[in-house]
Amino acid sequence: MKIYDIHTHGIGGYHTNTHSADDILKIAEMHGAHGVSEIIPTIYPGSIESMRQNMDAVKKAIEHQKNFNGKTAIINGLYLEGPFLNRTQCGALDAGTFLPPDENLFRHIVEGFEDIIRIITVAPELEGSVELIKKISDMGIIVSMGHSDATYTEAEDGYNAGARGITHLFNAMRGIHHREPGIAGFGLMNHDIYIEVIADPFHLDQRIIEFIFNFKNNDRIIIISDSIRDTMVSGPSQGIRNKSNKLLGGSMTVTHATDLLTQQGFNKEHVMHAISENPEKYLHIK
Repeated sequence: MKIYDIHTHGIGGYHTNTHSADDILKIAEMHGAHGVSEIIPTIYPGSIESMRQNMDAVKKAIEHQKNFNGKTAIINGLYLEGPFLNRTQCGALDAGTFLPPDENLFRHIVEGFEDIIRIITVAPELEGSVELIKKISDMGIIVSMGHSDATYTEAEDGYNAGARGITHLFNAMRGIHHREPGIAGFGLMNHDIYIEVIADPFHLDQRIIEFIFNFKNNDRIIIISDSIRDTMVSGPSQGIRNKSNKLLGGSMTVTHATDLLTQQGFNKEHVMHAISENPEKYLHIK
């Protein structure tokens, strides 16, 4: 069984905000040491130049792995978390780096990397997003909606344009209100859309994770680490936070998260599918 982490920014002192392919290879090696078979390094939004340098590091790491058979997670392309995101829902990202949805900007960012980009997060409510989602999807790249203040209807419009996922459900997005279910409600209620779930004990209350597994069809749940440079460096009791107490990223690998959920009484088969069969099907959407 292959184990996937489709959303990781780093681990063990290394992160994807780098020009070095060796740093990306170290991230893959460390995830591999924790039982992960394949990862998708996730690029932070930044200047177009810096994003392209980070993407180039991933591309070079992928090339290096073609001639390497060591015990490491395979790098299965890259993930762009932005930059076409809503500044009001920046989470731990730098809102100053977000850009308006624009095909020319998009082409400038991805030129030369189209063959390795697997997923892009877009906020569907922004002007121009629906058109851009359709263009990205037509290229065979998965669009995941997130860092978003979208209403239910706006999220549905993004889905109808081709989006097939929701980025870290509930985090950095409009939540559920009884008069407006929002993008989080859409992620739960739409039968076909996939949802990413950060299943450490800090991003989601255990009762919310129970609610997700009880309500959402289980074959559309994908557990991610959303891990960062400080993940696995220490064992923070309250998650990895900045001085303002804002969560900066996931605190454990997907294998640690699923072990924890199993210990808490979650159905082991459903939990394991969320890091194996479900992400595999998601990545092969046509």
